[in-house]
Amino acid sequence: MITKHQFLFLFLILCNLTSNGQTLRKRTTLLMGGRFDITIVAKDSLAAEQNIDAIIAEITRIENLISDWKSDSQVSEVNQNAGIRPVKVDREVFELTQRAIQFSEVTNGGFDISFAAMDRIWKFDGSMTAMPSAEAIKKSVEKVGYKNIILDSVQSTIFLKQKGMKIGFGALGEGYATDKCRDMMLAKGIKAGIINGSGDMSTWGKQPNGKAWNIGITNPFHPDTLLAVVPLQQDAVTTSGSYEKFVVFDGKRYSHIINPATGYPVTGLCSVTVFGSNAETANGLSTSLMVLGKTAGLLLLDKYPDYSCIMITDNGKVVKSKNFRIKKFKASF
Repeated sequence: MITKHQFLFLFLILCNLTSNGQTLRKRTTLLMGGRFDITIVAKDSLAAEQNIDAIIAEITRIENLISDWKSDSQVSEVNQNAGIRPVKVDREVFELTQRAIQFSEVTNGGFDISFAAMDRIWKFDGSMTAMPSAEAIKKSVEKVGYKNIILDSVQSTIFLKQKGMKIGFGALGEGYATDKCRDMMLAKGIKAGIINGSGDMSTWGKQPNGKAWNIGITNPFHPDTLLAVVPLQQDAVTTSGSYEKFVVFDGKRYSHIINPATGYPVTGLCSVTVFGSNAETANGLSTSLMVLGKTAGLLLLDKYPDYSCIMITDNGKVVKSKNFRIKKFKASF
């Protein structure tokens, strides 16, 4: 499916800023296999740092539940018992899996959490000299298939029917974690902040100077520049992109984003940014839209009226969903 693009967003904010009796603190750390930038506005620096510590602890807790690269996580236990037995998991893990399967169903497999079982036959490190054979591509996705994930709501168990199957939350986990942490901070009375998990971002409130957070979206054709600057207050935004890793055969560009239903790299779009209230949902949508492409992707987004998107095609065309409401958005290549 998608190897998450790591650094699609830049914060256009000042660190360690104090204004109107509020202090802003920012910290960057590695969690869930990627980079997290955590920004909190609180009454003083001590409170801000303590709340950043609480966010890191919560993300770590989630990581220890759902990370398929941690051998003792519940998701790893599910994977280790594929084709053998159902595994009882926490309700939190069960419900996250349920929501992931709902995305799989609505996209007809364009999104699939069992993509973790895909054979990595495409190489984007410069070592590929020829395309994989059609037979190898077909074989690479033999163990991918969300319909072979069996959920038992009463027992809170997950069973992968086929030996060798795996599930993974690389396309939902960071968004889920940022949402959980935002909700935790709001419950504690922290009125402003940003949590950015490898390009999956939850924001709330305003900067200490009373202005909205300004989020920069990377230009996919010039990754060291910005495509646009977007003001946000109580929103989530995620981006999926294909422009950093790719190979070219016979003049055709193949990106590192793989369609889990076919095993072939997706084409047509090089970047999708989704805006909405929930980063987990926006994360699933940006992933799905990259795989489905412009036409089918916009039809999918019609089912989520509270979410909007900006798509950048491979030839540089900017496509906005019909419900795009960010008035100050201005794209420039």
